[in-house]
Amino acid sequence: MHRQIKYTVTKVPEVTLAFWIIKILATTLGETGGDAVTMSMDLGYLAGTAIFAIIFAVAVFAQIRAKRFHPWLYWTTIIATTTVGTTLADFADRSLGIGYAGGSTLLLMLLALSLIVWRTTTGTISIESISNAKAEGFYWLTIMFSQTLGTALGDWVADTAGFGYTGAALLFGGLLLIVLALHLWSTVDKTILFWAAFILTRPLGAVVGDFLDKPLDHGGLELSRYTASLVLVAIVGIMLVTFKHRAARHAH
Repeated sequence: MHRQIKYTVTKVPEVTLAFWIIKILATTLGETGGDAVTMSMDLGYLAGTAIFAIIFAVAVFAQIRAKRFHPWLYWTTIIATTTVGTTLADFADRSLGIGYAGGSTLLLMLLALSLIVWRTTTGTISIESISNAKAEGFYWLTIMFSQTLGTALGDWVADTAGFGYTGAALLFGGLLLIVLALHLWSTVDKTILFWAAFILTRPLGAVVGDFLDKPLDHGGLELSRYTASLVLVAIVGIMLVTFKHRAARHAH
């Protein structure tokens, strides 16, 4: 007799190619949107962080309160993590004066701590387990740290390490291809590879966002941050309407 497999539906999306494309677009939007508020509006990093932290808290609260997976709510929350991550990283790196290296190191430690505590508390960090409030809380906290780390890491590689925006984009894109190859042709744990890819998409989006809106003499295209952000919002919206987005399921 065959045992009937039961599934628990999670509140995060199934990981598909569309998922990764939207994730990169969302992280790029986080960079241009965050810079639009802190730089173009001249509100500063602290005020920008406060504004986006409130949006992030409201979005996470709504996501956790939701009874099922809602694609628009989920991606709104992801974008909220990228914008607060952008302004928070810039505040730590520039306003606090700890630099890109200091900011990246601090955020890497916070990210690792979040994953360790999550794994210790719930027994797993797999996205397939995101079906209760505790797991969701750890999930969004981890994502927020990863988005903030990605901003600092992207700036560090592009500016301090001298790769420039194009070189940094190629570097992080190459690392993502390595993760993809490991996913397809190795036995490395899929959960580890997921989080590696998830983290790497953020610095990729950060340097692409900087490439779009930074001045020409700094290696950017000097596009309007408002225009770039609106175009990215439109593309994400089209992706959400065009492709079917299902919740990930956990077999048990």
